[in-house]
Parts: sequence; structure tokens; C-alpha cells
Amino acid sequence: MRFMMLMIPRGYESATPGTMPDAEAVASMMKYNESLQKAGILLALDGLHPPSMGARISFPGGKPQVTDGPFTEAKEVLGGYWIIQVKSKEEAIAWASRCPASDDAVIEVRQVQEFSDFPAEVQQAAPGLAEILRQAEPGGAP
Repeated sequence: MRFMMLMIPRGYESATPGTMPDAEAVASMMKYNESLQKAGILLALDGLHPPSMGARISFPGGKPQVTDGPFTEAKEVLGGYWIIQVKSKEEAIAWASRCPASDDAVIEVRQVQEFSDFPAEVQQAAPGLAEILRQAEPGGAP
């Protein structure tokens, strides 16, 4: 099973452009990331720039509308994520619990939907999805 662990650092919703973590926090997080890698469960990870550097696209009336960050209505935002492959939700929670997160951070653990999780009629409505997902994997054919 694949799980996404979403880092939600409180206060990041109002971080200014270019805000970066300090070196000590990065060094701590690197040790954690290396432990995920050594355990053979790490599939992907990335940190995200603050929302002040991003944009949101909404679709009122079916038409795209772009709003540049920061987003005043945001109460929680993502600071980064990991995708891991483990045997259970409990194992994913155990790994998330080992993260050297700061006091103001929360990690949300969510299982990634697999194509096989969808009912047959949904799979039939997306006949090319399995191939798209295969090609999107690292090392997948273009």
C-alpha cells in the first residue's frame, strides 16, 4: 500500500516568499529521510515553497480563475510530503510518528488510491488510466 504523509506546518500559510527552514531542522529531517530510504519504503519526497509563491485555480461556472498567493482564507497549508510504500496504515502512522517535526507541525497520513481500488464501472470509464499511471512512474516509458 502506498501512503502520502503530508507535512502541515502551522504558520506556513503566512510565510513570505523565499522562507526556508534553518540548517539544523534540515539536518534532522535528512536523517529521517535517510531512515525511510534505508528501510526501502521511500518512493518520493519534496518540500514546497510557501503559498505566497503559489497560485490556486478555481473553476466558478466551469471557467478557470487564477488567484495568486498568499491565500488569506488558508488556515492550513502543505509544507511538503513523502510517499511511502508499507504494509498497513498502522505502519505508515508509525513512520510518521518518528518524524522530527517541530511543535507547530502536523503530519496527515492518507492512503493513495490504487486503480484496482475503484469499482469496475469506474475502471471502465478510465480505460487509459493504468497506462498513464505506469508512464508517470519514475523510469516509466514516455
